[in-house]
This record gives sequence, C-alpha cells and structure tokens, in this order.
Amino acid sequence: MSTDAQGQSSLRVLQRDRSTEPLKVFCGHCGRSPDNESEADSRVCTKCGLGLMLQAPADAAPGPSDPFLVVDGALTICAVSRIAERLLEVSETEAVNRHVAEFLVPADAESSSGESLASLLAWAARGETPSAQVVIRPANTFGVRYWARVGPCGPPTAALLVLADAR
Repeated sequence: MSTDAQGQSSLRVLQRDRSTEPLKVFCGHCGRSPDNESEADSRVCTKCGLGLMLQAPADAAPGPSDPFLVVDGALTICAVSRIAERLLEVSETEAVNRHVAEFLVPADAESSSGESLASLLAWAARGETPSAQVVIRPANTFGVRYWARVGPCGPPTAALLVLADAR
C-alpha cells in the first residue's frame, strides 16, 4: 500500500476488464433472448411484454427454461422470472422489494469456501466478480437443494441468481 503526498492511503479497487467477455441479452421475466436486432434495441421484451431486457455474461445468463432472480446491492429482489415464480411458489409482485433471504438461503451453513450467498450476490451486484456457483435451498424448507449460478447483470448493475436442480 502506498501513500500520497498528504499521507493518505492510495488504495483503490481494481476491476477486471470485461470488454472482451461475450454478453447475452435476455428478458427479465421470460428469459428469452431477442431474435433480431430491432428486438434487442427494445427496452421491454417484445415476446412477453412483461420483462425489461437485461444483459449478462454469456456463461451466467439464463435460458428461457431457467428459473432466475435479479437482486440489487442491498440484496433486495428486483425481478423474478416466470419459471422461478412457479418453482418458489411466489408471485413476482409478492417477492419484489423483499430481501432474498426470505426466499433462498445457503444450503451449507458451514461452508469452508469462505464465500457466502450474500457476499457473492453483493459482489455480483457491483459487477466486480466473475460468475460463481453455490448450493442454496428455499428458506424454511429442508431437503431441497439447488445449484445456482451467480453473476452480474444489468442495466442497472445487479446480481443474477440462476437456479438449477441439485446435482
């Protein structure tokens, strides 16, 4: 760590250059990608008419059959996909503006990896982490596990949590 002429720390966060990573555009409700350029320029999905068009790194982005949630930096749910609504048995209107831990929690409370669901989501919401995988479960439900991909998405910058069956 270095100091400047006034004796203050010159520490700063270094961000990975993501300009070369391929991005995928998808609907925040149905998960579908646009078929052509004019659909890609639309702010709202032209297929379902309900979701905003978002983008994420291709390795983290959901497909149309993937359940997913969009979570902001305060770990508040911003969007729930149509398939996640069915999987979690909650409507998007009931879930939005509520803390993600009301619905999903880490499956392994004693994980030795050092990375919790909350920290992965917080880093992803700032766009400062590559995609990662974590095992989670529905809150207040035991015996059900899901693999989840966590990565950044936007605009605006948020975290994307894509659920899959436990392996």
